[in-house]
Amino acid sequence: MLNIDSIKNGIVIDHIKAGKGISIFNYLGLDKAEFPVALIMNANSKKHGKKDIIKIENDIDIDFTILGLIDPNITITIIENEVSKEKVSLNLPKEVENVLECKNPRCITSIEKDIPQQFYLVDEDNREYRCKYCDEAYTKELL
Repeated sequence: MLNIDSIKNGIVIDHIKAGKGISIFNYLGLDKAEFPVALIMNANSKKHGKKDIIKIENDIDIDFTILGLIDPNITITIIENEVSKEKVSLNLPKEVENVLECKNPRCITSIEKDIPQQFYLVDEDNREYRCKYCDEAYTKELL
């Protein structure tokens, strides 16, 4: 069995949908990290069968909203002195700003570049968001 040492201080991103870990790893820029990081793919999971895990031996700033948009089943564990200090369960965010982009060419956000791209959640099961300005639907996965 594969064994990755525990981390002293940092972050564990767990319960990532199997196969999505590499996208999140690259999105967070961890491929360029100068501190220890581990990407574990296809680890056994009692709940999901298989999962990916990312371990980061450093305190980095992560936008939990975007991770929740990528995969709402992710859990984040903050580690201090080899002890779990805080555990955060993610959800689909109710609103997102400047993460998704409206594809409607007639939307005010396509014409006026200084207006923020704002979307609100309308269907959690289908992960459907709608533009705040023109109501254009967005259901594509982020990564």
